[in-house]
Amino acid sequence: MSLGDTPVTRAWVLHPDIATDRARRDASPALEEAVALAAALPDLQVVGADVVRLQKPQPGLLFGSGKIEELGDRFSREDTDLVLIDGPVTPVQQRNLEKKWKIKILDRTALILEIFADRARTREGVLQVELAALSYQRTRLVRAWTHLERQRGGLGFVGGPGETQIEADRRAIDEAITRIRRQLGKVVKTRELHRSARKKVPFPVVALVGYTNAGKSTLFNRMTGARVMAKDMLFATLDPTMRGLTLPGGRKIILSDTVGFISDLPTQLVAAFRATLEEVLEADLICHVRDISHPETEEQAADVAAILGELGVGEHTPQLELWNKIDLLPATERSPLLARAARDRAIFPISALSGEGIDALLDAVADALDERRSEHRLHLPFTDGKRRAWLHDQGVVEAETQTEDGFDLTVRWTPRQEMRFREI
Repeated sequence: MSLGDTPVTRAWVLHPDIATDRARRDASPALEEAVALAAALPDLQVVGADVVRLQKPQPGLLFGSGKIEELGDRFSREDTDLVLIDGPVTPVQQRNLEKKWKIKILDRTALILEIFADRARTREGVLQVELAALSYQRTRLVRAWTHLERQRGGLGFVGGPGETQIEADRRAIDEAITRIRRQLGKVVKTRELHRSARKKVPFPVVALVGYTNAGKSTLFNRMTGARVMAKDMLFATLDPTMRGLTLPGGRKIILSDTVGFISDLPTQLVAAFRATLEEVLEADLICHVRDISHPETEEQAADVAAILGELGVGEHTPQLELWNKIDLLPATERSPLLARAARDRAIFPISALSGEGIDALLDAVADALDERRSEHRLHLPFTDGKRRAWLHDQGVVEAETQTEDGFDLTVRWTPRQEMRFREI
């Protein structure tokens, strides 16, 4: 089937609801998220979606024989090209299900990798996706089917280009991984040069983080006047974007918009995108944007906190929690949330779309950055001109007196600025 000249893949989404899974999520919102993930991939039309309840997964086929036959009949009637299974599927299960249904299968990891491949725009982003995809493919060399050949771009998980790579031996994939890591090394060096240049700028970095589709890019655009793509779509933003912003009172900061997090993010991507997310590690302040109108907002917040922990973001970095999309809540739900936020200095109800609460947020960002500054007194000899110049460039010198052998300075700086000073 096609829309105009563009071929469309007809996809069916399945969410296995496994009773014995300790990390089991509520099936209905989990299925909705899986459908939204599928909708984020171009040229894919979701023609159906089901929750499949299981006591436990079957080792060879995931589902029981009766359910496999029932689903197979449904897929045949609906002319389904692709089945997306929202969860992990072993290579053996995938091979057996594809043989039973004569349909291509994608698990959650492969689908997310496909989306990232479609969205990557920077050189580093493209290489990171390729590295993650190869690492995933390396674990699935059991696959070797020829009856599923179809033409499609992306990573090739949906079919067509890339299939030969999946069938290649481990050595070929390892060689490709080594080559990409070498290319990434060069890109990362360039990125480090840019980061070093930014360190010389006396502007603190504020990073927006949050679950995918929480509204980070809309907020970024609202705060900076930029035109970053902001859509009601999972992973609308992939590559990090940075813009300068002047806060009330005149202080300048750098605001960073980052890739959205998601539950069960493929481990390959957590590792591969660590460099991309290093902006978060270096931030002076983290703003955690939550979609407070989402039924699983608490679970999403926990997922974000877990990934930040994996990235090494510790308690030393201050955080503000932004309850976005407050305008979507009915008054009965909104009032108690506003009352709770009023009691917590780190929580800010906002609407990135309407602008509600943005002024209070900007004031809070300025206050949070000021609170981190501490006053110190230093003595620098005349020969230490480089460090003295750096302090003045950073705008942290409160007072300075020349002495017989150098300068006595009173500085007011952030912990990050103090750390950089010690490294000069």
